[in-house]
Amino acid sequence: MGEAEQELAKLCERFAGVVDKHERYPTTFERARDPFRVLVRAVTFQQLSGKAAATIHGRLLALYEGKEHPDPEDILATKDATLRGAGLSRQKIAAIRDISQKRIEGVIPEAKALSNLSDEEIIERLTAARGVGRWTVEMYLMFTLGRPDVLPVDDLGVRKGAEKLYGRRFTPKELAAYGERWAPHRSAAAGPRRRGPPPGHAPSRRPVAAPRGAPRPGPPASSGTARSASRTTTSSVSTRATHG
Repeated sequence: MGEAEQELAKLCERFAGVVDKHERYPTTFERARDPFRVLVRAVTFQQLSGKAAATIHGRLLALYEGKEHPDPEDILATKDATLRGAGLSRQKIAAIRDISQKRIEGVIPEAKALSNLSDEEIIERLTAARGVGRWTVEMYLMFTLGRPDVLPVDDLGVRKGAEKLYGRRFTPKELAAYGERWAPHRSAAAGPRRRGPPPGHAPSRRPVAAPRGAPRPGPPASSGTARSASRTTTSSVSTRATHG
């Protein structure tokens, strides 16, 4: 049991009763991981199985010989037909181009600069790019930057877990208010079962966002539908919580 779990167990008897049944929140993180690369990967993985997404992502990287990852300028200079040939949809191409442009403009900073921003500042910056939603950035905050106090209330798995533990329903707004008592350990309360990849890694079936002002597409399965039913697995928050 980690330090965060110990503190949460002191706050809540129900949490204390189940904490040993769940993987603890990690304590080591890849904080230097470039947000630009993370978001390109996140968009590539959206709405696809892990294997198919990894194949397409690999083809994308292979377009740029001699580089571990393309620079924003490389992507902007690549013809749509070439990107389509790698397996990217038109929506994803538009999103990756916008992410590239936002990096050039400084909206999406490098990892070192990003580390000096607050959680909400990071969310505001990264979600300014097309195809990047709040949940994707919250996963980046929790599992790459290691920010300890993030509660992804739009995550269906997190809400279902809390509902199972407390025997009541939560709207995202209600869970946000209720979860304030878990501060400053809300990431540990919500995240261990989701230790898989941060944004752009595994839970990446979230749909590419529609252009601002356009109607939003209907919720997909998995990491989409409010982060989807396929992730209705009980996240830590589910089995953790704070007694009333």
